[in-house]
Amino acid sequence: MVTEKQVRKSLEEVLVPGAMRNLLKLNLVREIVISDKKVDISLASTALNPNTQEWLKSKVSDTIGQLSGVNQANVNFVQATPKEVNYVDYVIAVMSGKGGVGKSLVAALLGIGLARQGKDVGILDADVTGPSIPKMFGLSGVRPGGSDSGILPVSSKMGINIMSINLLLEHEDDAVIWRGPLIGKAIQQFWEEVLWGKLDYLIVDLPPGTADAPLTVMQTLPVSGVVIVLSPQELAAMVVKKAVRMAKQMNVPIVGVVENMSYFTLPDSGKRLELFGKSKGKEMAEIAGAPLLAQIPIDPELARLCDEGKIERYSSEIFDSLSQNFSQAFPLRVKQA
Repeated sequence: MVTEKQVRKSLEEVLVPGAMRNLLKLNLVREIVISDKKVDISLASTALNPNTQEWLKSKVSDTIGQLSGVNQANVNFVQATPKEVNYVDYVIAVMSGKGGVGKSLVAALLGIGLARQGKDVGILDADVTGPSIPKMFGLSGVRPGGSDSGILPVSSKMGINIMSINLLLEHEDDAVIWRGPLIGKAIQQFWEEVLWGKLDYLIVDLPPGTADAPLTVMQTLPVSGVVIVLSPQELAAMVVKKAVRMAKQMNVPIVGVVENMSYFTLPDSGKRLELFGKSKGKEMAEIAGAPLLAQIPIDPELARLCDEGKIERYSSEIFDSLSQNFSQAFPLRVKQA
């Protein structure tokens, strides 16, 4: 007699059109009932249009029907909201006290590093008025799929799930001229109405500062921890203290601190130049009471890859240490079999 474990294993082969993730990764399998040689499967119809549902119904029935000991496989769909389906282990917010310090870059690199470790990762671009995540991942002109019951995030080449306001605009350079409440509502919709499915980590790229949008994220999303980003300038170091205080007042643990644009290495001599002043990474880490995860240098190659939408190709020792140090500071809990 076929077992539920065998059925679930076979469903790993069924990729959902438009999402390029399987039914289990999207957490759409609601129930499996096995009786004699018959298998009844209930799938959530969340974010699936009628054509996709029909295709999945046929594909799942054929896939299960090929298992030894199965004579009949029935598939039916049940309604469920993305909020009911989503299962995210950890929500990590990446924030800074001011703009221009490379917060989105750090969010992207952190997501890529975790994906390279085999983790299931999503990136929610909450910087509604200054979204840059889609550009770095080469997703210009790509649109999310979905239906009236939910939105399917866009998958990067590595399989990172991404949602950003820029993916919904007619032109990527259109200005989003919204007041705080509308921005907060958009962020809430990206959390509650997007089908993230099962994720190990959801990285949230926050707008700079400590105003409405970061407050919305910390009050609405179950934020597990915060990564603080700064640059060496005295002003940046001063305002990052505000971000640290906000996180502590919201009772959100600070996972670590990342200093961006820390230095530039001369290609001929290998000498390091601190173009924006002496490093303040260790000092800020002490103030935050968290480890210094990385000191990222100014790297023309990284800038080029971001401009070309190929950030997933980037590799360096500093980049590798960022995700490794993060994993050590905030390890993924062991999942039950």
